[in-house]
Amino acid sequence: MTNPRFRNVRRFGPVQVASFLARGRNRHLAACTAPRCDFSAEYDSRTAAELAARTHRCKA
Repeated sequence: MTNPRFRNVRRFGPVQVASFLARGRNRHLAACTAPRCDFSAEYDSRTAAELAARTHRCKA
């Protein structure tokens, strides 16, 4: 399996949001970069990923 190429990467606090192509469809990922925080989620829309990034609160 190849790694997806992330594009249009933006940071919202500790969370990074990026877009990538998977199986011919645009997908969007939000992932927290804080230590010991396991938050990451994939979304169909960029808006949903950015909303998740802005409202995320780290457990760590």
